[in-house]
Amino acid sequence: MDKMVLVRLNTMQIAARWIPLIVLGVAVTTAGAQQDKLRSPWDKLKVELTAGGYDCPAPPPFAKTLDIGVYYKDSHASVIDPKKKAEYDKAAENYTLLTKATALAADAYLDNGSRAAAICVYSLLDAAAKADAWDGKMDNFSGVYVQNWLLSGAGISYLKVRNSGLGTPEEEARIQKWFARLALRVREFFDAEVPRLGGPDHENNHIYWAGFAVAAEAIADNDHDAAQWALWTYRMGLANIQPDGSLKAEMNRAQMALHYHLYALGPLIMLAELGEANGIDLYAENGGALHRLVNFCLAGLEDPTILEKRTGVVQVVTLPYGGSDIGWAVPYVRRFPNPQLSALVAKAPWVRYTTWGGAPPE
Repeated sequence: MDKMVLVRLNTMQIAARWIPLIVLGVAVTTAGAQQDKLRSPWDKLKVELTAGGYDCPAPPPFAKTLDIGVYYKDSHASVIDPKKKAEYDKAAENYTLLTKATALAADAYLDNGSRAAAICVYSLLDAAAKADAWDGKMDNFSGVYVQNWLLSGAGISYLKVRNSGLGTPEEEARIQKWFARLALRVREFFDAEVPRLGGPDHENNHIYWAGFAVAAEAIADNDHDAAQWALWTYRMGLANIQPDGSLKAEMNRAQMALHYHLYALGPLIMLAELGEANGIDLYAENGGALHRLVNFCLAGLEDPTILEKRTGVVQVVTLPYGGSDIGWAVPYVRRFPNPQLSALVAKAPWVRYTTWGGAPPE
């Protein structure tokens, strides 16, 4: 049987236990709406091209797979082994260089209209697509997580420039096919892992990042099947939000519990923003559960001892908050004004985060 057919069958089997949530949700996509072109938050932006130069880096060395390991050394995956972390960073160096470079160039195009920056995004992504970069079957889950982040970062960078008119038809086709291959790897892994592991302890931030990555591919390729898979991960995330706004899987991360609540919230907010661009109010689903998670995270940002009391350990906090800690709040407070969140955003030295393609949607 064809691999894609198997993935779809697995997805249908997994999603069966989420049917009540999908039926009760307000954002059930109709068959007619599924024929519409999927949109991104940047599609309606009018960017006036400028002729200024842009220093585009050379593509990094590419590989099909990644030999990468885990760098936490305790049962809660909360204490970093410095040696293993250095090995991890070295192994991930080239994929990180690619996503950072494309995110910076995509934002330079949006900020300044730089023709050269948009062309840079295309040249880097096309080089990766020609090399089948990191789209092979990974040996372990760490490699698949890297595929998540590669696809989300590169995919969003592409969506920021795709209406520039500066990509050739050949580049567009190669990049989109590469995204589809990455998305297939991600979906194969999670379609197999979720039913094998089972339970909310294993339905954690990685699945939400996978959904965000696949959503980026879905919009880039107008892939409605992938869009439904991404919605499944989002609704899984909402179902895992407790009445107090916490996430059980992330609460089990001991001293990193606050960090991983924020890290889980980021892709869920970004998924909600992609839904908004397509006329789907994902913020309202499941009784507005996402707002509970936002409020829980905000309370933790303002007073980390809240999570310390729950976990029994002092939380790892790096001040001032920035990037993955608070960047998600940029689009959120535009829709749902919140003085406390706005104050934290104002203090942040940056709100960019490479894994969601640089600057968040505004």
